[in-house]
Amino acid sequence: MKMKTLVVVIPAYNEEATVGKVVREVPRDIPGVDRVLVLVFDDGSTDRTADAARAAGADFVLSHERNRGLAATFRDALDAALALGADVIVNTDADNHYDQTRIPELAAPVISGSADVVVGSRALNGLREMSFVRKWGNRIGNSLLVLLYRLPKGTDVSSGFRAYSREAALRLTITSNYTYAHESLIAARDHNLAIENRVFPARDVTRPSRLMSSVRSHIFRAGSVAILSYAVHRLFNILMVLSAVLTLAGAAAFLRFLYFFATSGGAGHVQSLIIGSALIVIGMQVLVGSFFGLALAKNRRLIEEIICQQRRALYEPKLVIPTHSDVPGDVASMADTVSSGQRAKVALAEK
Repeated sequence: MKMKTLVVVIPAYNEEATVGKVVREVPRDIPGVDRVLVLVFDDGSTDRTADAARAAGADFVLSHERNRGLAATFRDALDAALALGADVIVNTDADNHYDQTRIPELAAPVISGSADVVVGSRALNGLREMSFVRKWGNRIGNSLLVLLYRLPKGTDVSSGFRAYSREAALRLTITSNYTYAHESLIAARDHNLAIENRVFPARDVTRPSRLMSSVRSHIFRAGSVAILSYAVHRLFNILMVLSAVLTLAGAAAFLRFLYFFATSGGAGHVQSLIIGSALIVIGMQVLVGSFFGLALAKNRRLIEEIICQQRRALYEPKLVIPTHSDVPGDVASMADTVSSGQRAKVALAEK
């Protein structure tokens, strides 16, 4: 039986002071998995982040030669975890914002197979160091995205404390250059991956954020990523709604003209006819454009499926379907017990 592996990935940039605490806090004995590995991905730090991670006991420390940003580091960390044979991947931050002792609870739904993605949402009320503007901006934006993305109630879309199944890691394709948090959730929805939410208290982080230079900058950049991700993944829906709004507005203006035409001959209300007709024509054009959006969505899904299959080819062992003549008797008898219509797929590690 294959050993079940959980890999904790920790993207890090200039976190020499805290990355060691994070590594040491990761539980090494988690129910449902045979081994736990810690992988720190240093994003071109200018301090001793990599050395601190090794000294704390990280199993693997990989590094970018220069700083490439959180989204790129997350993508590379997922690929590295897949290459290590991870069945479950947990992402946490190197600033010790999250409580790593809660990883068994976070990963439990993925280990049991009831979820593909589990978000470890923060209890924002307990964060004293988060500013009023940032806290309420986070809540308002969060509520809107939860509604648009159809996520479980209370999901913290910005949380970096998450667990992924191997299937989810193979399927998630991140294109953002700033943050992966929002795009990965809507992509998970597109692939019909099961998403669950768990709330865990988070720790206050007093030092300046490595990701954002200011609250205003973060709101603009993260908001842009969220909006663009939604537009890319839901272009058909957006254009259909816009088409309906324009067509209904045009119909209302057209009906207004007909009312005055029937009651007073329509004198002085020709502008309603012109505006209504124009809005209806534009609405129909947008409707036609929405089908191009649908075609683009299908094309994107095909490309993502190709990328997923390429990852499988890279990171998963080749499966061999043996015959009775070249496998031991116990394996052959096991294959005989498989119900008709199924074939036993057995990877032969040894001849």
